[in-house]
Amino acid sequence: MALLLRVLRNQTSIYQWVPVCGRLVPVPPTQGQWGKTLSGTSQKIKIAALRMYTSCVEKTDFEEFFLRCQMPDTFNSWFLITLLHVWMCLVRMKQEGRSGKYMCRIIVHFMWEDVEQRGRVMGVNSYILKKNMLLMTNNFYAAILGYDEGILSDDHGLAAALWRTFFNQKCEDPRQLELLVEYVRKQMQYLDSMNGEDLLLTGEVSWRPLVEKNPQSILKPQAPTYNDQGL
Repeated sequence: MALLLRVLRNQTSIYQWVPVCGRLVPVPPTQGQWGKTLSGTSQKIKIAALRMYTSCVEKTDFEEFFLRCQMPDTFNSWFLITLLHVWMCLVRMKQEGRSGKYMCRIIVHFMWEDVEQRGRVMGVNSYILKKNMLLMTNNFYAAILGYDEGILSDDHGLAAALWRTFFNQKCEDPRQLELLVEYVRKQMQYLDSMNGEDLLLTGEVSWRPLVEKNPQSILKPQAPTYNDQGL
């Protein structure tokens, strides 16, 4: 949880990130439209955003995705699975007004910081890492747009978006697409059932299994516990 320690030690180090021409440009909160409005709660939201992003990478069964979707166990596969779950979190939090949109920006920031750190740990050359980061950034925003259109469409539209982005147009088994469409639909329904105020305070998110006995059932999530500081 090195990121969390950094947030707690330096409250001004977390910037808002906005896409400009396919690149991420840092904007200090005091200069953004959310700075004045969220000055009293921004720190709680940042911690909740970190927890929500962490849930995308620690509570997701990557091995099952590799197996069921016949994906190679690579960094790119990890990124595609993480991207899908981050997108679902962004869709949910955008429903929570300005605070939710601010939280979305922080989640995206944590994602890119994590991706960069993982690349360095893997020993990727700095030049290659920078080049790959730019490529992944472009792919990220293209994926977000495609997924947004897909979730608002019927299952055929969502399947097309997943085929283009998640499977990189290489899925030949319609059962894999059907499984993923079902997963996204039930997961979005599950996220929608969670209390928005709790999500803003805690960022605690759990994920339904990719394969389960009764995929149509949506369990009511348990209310999270937190103290007066939202921790």
